[in-house]
Amino acid sequence: LLLLSGRRSQSPDYKFVLPHLFTWHLDPMPSYGLFRIGDRKVLDGSSHHVVTFLLTFVFVCVCSIHVCGDQSKFQHSHWMLTTEHTLHEALRQSLAHPTLTCVCSGDGYSKVKHLLKDLDELMEAVLDKILTPEPGHTNITSTLNFTIWNHTPLVLIDERNPDHPVILDLFGDNHNSSSPAPGSTCNAQGCKVAMRLCSDNGTVCSFRNFTSATQAVTEWYILQATNIFSQVPREDLVGMGYAPDRIILACLFGTEPCSHRNFTRIFYPDYGNCYVFNWGMTEKALPSANPGAEFGLKLILDIDQEDYVPFLASTAGARLMLHEQRTYPFIREEGIYAMAGTETSIGVLVDKLQHKGEPYSSCTMNGSDVAIQNLYNDYNTTYSIQACLHSCFQDYMIHNCSCGHYLYPLPAGKKYCNSRDFPDWAYCYLSLQMSVAQRETCLSMCKESCNDTQYKMTISMADWPSEASEDWIFHVLSQERDQSANITLSRKGVVKLNIYFQEFNYRLIEESPANNMVWLLSNLGGQFGFWMGGSVLCLIEFGEIIIDFIWITIIKLVVACKGLHRKRPQAPYTGPPPTVAELVEAHTNFGFQPDTTSHSPHTEVYPDQQTLPIPGTPPPNYDSLRLQPLDTVESDSEVETI
Repeated sequence: LLLLSGRRSQSPDYKFVLPHLFTWHLDPMPSYGLFRIGDRKVLDGSSHHVVTFLLTFVFVCVCSIHVCGDQSKFQHSHWMLTTEHTLHEALRQSLAHPTLTCVCSGDGYSKVKHLLKDLDELMEAVLDKILTPEPGHTNITSTLNFTIWNHTPLVLIDERNPDHPVILDLFGDNHNSSSPAPGSTCNAQGCKVAMRLCSDNGTVCSFRNFTSATQAVTEWYILQATNIFSQVPREDLVGMGYAPDRIILACLFGTEPCSHRNFTRIFYPDYGNCYVFNWGMTEKALPSANPGAEFGLKLILDIDQEDYVPFLASTAGARLMLHEQRTYPFIREEGIYAMAGTETSIGVLVDKLQHKGEPYSSCTMNGSDVAIQNLYNDYNTTYSIQACLHSCFQDYMIHNCSCGHYLYPLPAGKKYCNSRDFPDWAYCYLSLQMSVAQRETCLSMCKESCNDTQYKMTISMADWPSEASEDWIFHVLSQERDQSANITLSRKGVVKLNIYFQEFNYRLIEESPANNMVWLLSNLGGQFGFWMGGSVLCLIEFGEIIIDFIWITIIKLVVACKGLHRKRPQAPYTGPPPTVAELVEAHTNFGFQPDTTSHSPHTEVYPDQQTLPIPGTPPPNYDSLRLQPLDTVESDSEVETI
């Protein structure tokens, strides 16, 4: 400001023309190009110099608009959307131990067997039909409940003639009357097992093919079991699951003992009862004092795979997941298995990710700016993209199928899908599951979390217990749980877990703008100085030119307006104009005052009430100047003679 004020005090008179202003400013400018323009008398008649100066001025204006514009492409392409990642390694005295969610596969078969009785009998008949397709080796009785079968049956597709495939029912209902019975012409090698899905009372049907009969019957059984469990109250399903004291045989966190009371139970539809350690929902998260296996969590679990549902759970092992506190565990998508009969050691490294929000990316801090209703808010957990995707799919299910899927939380006032109330739900569900448009829509609506914690695991396994120690370990564990002198456990159902931090160094991956305003101005200044010899002082001079130009323009406009106002004609009299005699008397006799009482209510007052001068000679007789008849003149002269 001092520079500008001092410079303006020495500026030329504002009455000069604008070319003098530009010449005066350009002469001392530090920029080489602008100095030459001023030195060669820009705007003094040379059109070439005028064009040069205008191009320079336009260049500065365009750069300013591109840099300062809110929606400029320059910002978005160079410094708003481009980011870089910075890796920091930090050491803390203690880290919060990751939350562990461990689960046994499904509910106990002994408790849900009465619900699956008809389905299991039908499943055994399907397997017999697939394994022994000849009519003489099958024994299908009328005791089977075909109500389940009629909604979503399995069929055989004979593709030996690709141009005319034949669709056959497993139980002899041939959908092509010209083809023979399935048992006499089709076997497991010649036919493929598929699932028939129909809607609108069977008028619209589609087939879901599988490469193996194992996949076909497994998917069909899961679909039918989901239909059955969706009609059972959630409280009853929780009671049919494994109790925590039956699963958790031993627990040790660092040097402190723990038990099943330190675990929180949640119900997961895929796996039944899940138990979460160090969730941090109602209690403070437990920290780990030191890295290493002796300071981590040690568990001994009994998964009791002998009580698995035979057609529903084909994997033996404990399903577990490590995640951050106060987040919902999506075990099916992100969990891992721990093999039975082994000791599994999991070393953990921590990565913390911090993304930049708008306008650099579309991540969200807490999910409040996501258009999808988070159905997992009832668990009081933080936002995650998996929760958003599941909520989005459930929303599509409700709008398209009029019911919600059993695997996901249900909004208030809605019902789970089942064949009794919604006969076409399976067709709708599988069509929606295979819809690419639905997945893309949900992915576009759901946002990644700006802050995330990832646990990188190093897993190692060994047989446990060893043959030498197996007898006494199983005796002690059986006595503690069942108060039995006999061994009630086996190697097939026992899992030992060790979860610990490998080191206390954690990596912080932070996202930052690749180009900020400082770097942007530095790059522009470097280019401007390289190509034109300009600097910051040059930009200040340009600003001063613009300010002086605007100021002089305003002054000239004001002066022009005043000149027009002075030249405007004004009325010389406020009342009726005086006669010629009155005008003459006013100019020759200061003591003359016209009679204005009859013309205007206002009398003329001389300034300061000054005394008018008394004329030295009497006023002339203006009547003598008038023309009169001759006889009248003579009579007057005669009178004067007499």
